Amino acid sequence: MLSSSTKVLLTFIKNPQKGKVKTRLAQSLGDQKALDIYRQLVQKTREVTDAVQCDRQVWYSSFIEDNDGWSSGGYDKRLQHGDDLGERMAEAFRQAFDEGYSKPVIIGSDCPGLTPQIIEKAFDGLVTHDVVLGPSHDGGYYLLGMSSFYGDLFIDIPWSTPFVFDQTVAKIKSLDLSFNTLPVLNDIDTEQDLIESDFIPERS
Repeated sequence: MLSSSTKVLLTFIKNPQKGKVKTRLAQSLGDQKALDIYRQLVQKTREVTDAVQCDRQVWYSSFIEDNDGWSSGGYDKRLQHGDDLGERMAEAFRQAFDEGYSKPVIIGSDCPGLTPQIIEKAFDGLVTHDVVLGPSHDGGYYLLGMSSFYGDLFIDIPWSTPFVFDQTVAKIKSLDLSFNTLPVLNDIDTEQDLIESDFIPERS
C-alpha cells in the first residue's frame, strides 16, 4: 500500500533479551544490567520518535513483539531481514521507497543524545541533499537518510568498526552524491561510552 506521506522514520531495535543486547556493556556490567540499560535506551528512543511528525515504523531484530512499548502510537511493526546490518538496513530502505516514501530516515535505539529536532533536521536535509548522516563518536553513524535508494552504501562496509562513517562517506563521494551531516553524538556500547555520555540509567 502506497503512503500519502513523504517522510517515514525507521527505528531499528534489538529484541530485549538477556545476554543478547549490549554485549560489550555486559562485559563490565553484567548481562542483567546491560539489559536494563538497553530497555531504558529503547524507551528514551520511543519518547523521541513519538514527538516527530511523520509515519513511523519499528523494525525488530528477531521477532515482532505483539504487546510492548511500541504497540501504541501508530507504529507499523516490521521484522528485519538480512545476514548483516547493511543488508537489513538496505531492505528496510528498499521497502520504504517501494511504498512511496521519498524521505526515509533510519535510526538505532542506543543514542540517548538524539532529539526530535535532529530527526526533523534530517528530513529537512533530504530536500536539498541526496544523503543525510548522523555521525557517532565511535566512528559509526546513528542516523542515515536517503532521497533515493543507494544500495552501494551498504556494500563492503565493515560494520561495528570505527571505519563505518568514513567508508560510507567515501562511498557517497564515489557516487557523486550530495550529503549533509548532523551533530556528532555518542552511542552507548561500552561502559566508557556510558561514562562519557549524559545518560544516567535508572536504578532497577
